[in-house]
Amino acid sequence: MAGLEHYKLAQDPAFVRLSNMTNNRYKYFRWTPRTARITFAYMVAVPAIIGYIAYKTDGKYDFRAKRRGDDMREF
Repeated sequence: MAGLEHYKLAQDPAFVRLSNMTNNRYKYFRWTPRTARITFAYMVAVPAIIGYIAYKTDGKYDFRAKRRGDDMREF
Protein backbone atom coordinates (compact mmCIF):
# COMPACT_ATOMS: atom_id res chain seq x y z
CA MET A 1 0.00 0.00 0.00
CA ALA A 2 2.48 2.62 1.12
CA GLY A 3 5.56 1.05 -0.41
CA LEU A 4 8.35 2.94 -2.13
CA GLU A 5 8.22 0.96 -5.37
CA HIS A 6 6.47 3.66 -7.39
CA TYR A 7 8.21 7.00 -7.19
CA LYS A 8 6.29 10.00 -8.46
CA LEU A 9 9.52 11.99 -8.93
CA ALA A 10 12.97 10.90 -10.03
CA GLN A 11 15.49 10.81 -7.20
CA ASP A 12 18.52 13.02 -7.35
CA PRO A 13 21.62 10.81 -7.64
CA ALA A 14 23.62 13.15 -5.38
CA PHE A 15 21.07 12.75 -2.57
CA VAL A 16 21.09 8.98 -3.00
CA ARG A 17 24.91 8.92 -2.74
CA LEU A 18 24.80 11.18 0.32
CA SER A 19 22.24 8.93 1.98
CA ASN A 20 24.30 5.83 1.29
CA MET A 21 27.45 7.51 2.59
CA THR A 22 25.81 8.63 5.85
CA ASN A 23 24.28 5.18 6.42
CA ASN A 24 27.67 3.50 5.89
CA ARG A 25 29.87 6.13 7.54
CA TYR A 26 31.44 3.66 9.97
CA LYS A 27 32.84 1.67 7.05
CA TYR A 28 34.81 4.65 5.72
CA PHE A 29 36.08 6.21 8.97
CA ARG A 30 39.82 6.29 9.55
CA TRP A 31 41.81 7.69 12.45
CA THR A 32 43.95 10.52 11.16
CA PRO A 33 45.75 13.25 13.10
CA ARG A 34 42.87 15.62 12.30
CA THR A 35 40.15 13.28 13.60
CA ALA A 36 42.25 12.53 16.69
CA ARG A 37 42.59 16.26 17.48
CA ILE A 38 38.88 16.88 16.99
CA THR A 39 38.00 13.89 19.18
CA PHE A 40 40.41 15.03 21.90
CA ALA A 41 39.01 18.56 21.80
CA TYR A 42 35.39 17.50 22.18
CA MET A 43 35.92 14.65 24.66
CA VAL A 44 38.64 16.07 26.92
CA ALA A 45 39.37 19.76 26.39
CA VAL A 46 35.82 21.16 26.23
CA PRO A 47 34.54 19.29 29.33
CA ALA A 48 37.72 20.23 31.20
CA ILE A 49 37.27 23.93 30.40
CA ILE A 50 33.59 23.85 31.37
CA GLY A 51 34.44 22.00 34.59
CA TYR A 52 37.17 24.51 35.46
CA ILE A 53 34.80 27.44 34.93
CA ALA A 54 32.10 25.71 37.00
CA TYR A 55 34.58 25.01 39.81
CA LYS A 56 35.88 28.59 39.88
CA THR A 57 32.40 30.17 39.91
CA ASP A 58 30.75 27.71 42.31
CA GLY A 59 28.67 29.65 44.82
CA LYS A 60 29.74 33.00 43.41
CA TYR A 61 26.36 33.97 41.98
CA ASP A 62 22.95 33.80 43.64
CA PHE A 63 20.19 33.28 41.10
CA ARG A 64 17.40 32.99 43.67
CA ALA A 65 14.65 35.55 43.26
CA LYS A 66 14.07 38.20 45.91
CA ARG A 67 11.21 37.50 48.29
CA ARG A 68 9.19 39.60 50.65
CA GLY A 69 11.34 40.74 53.52
CA ASP A 70 14.66 40.17 51.70
CA ASP A 71 17.17 42.98 51.69
CA MET A 72 17.76 44.58 48.30
CA ARG A 73 21.51 44.58 48.86
CA GLU A 74 23.43 41.39 48.08
CA PHE A 75 26.43 42.20 50.27
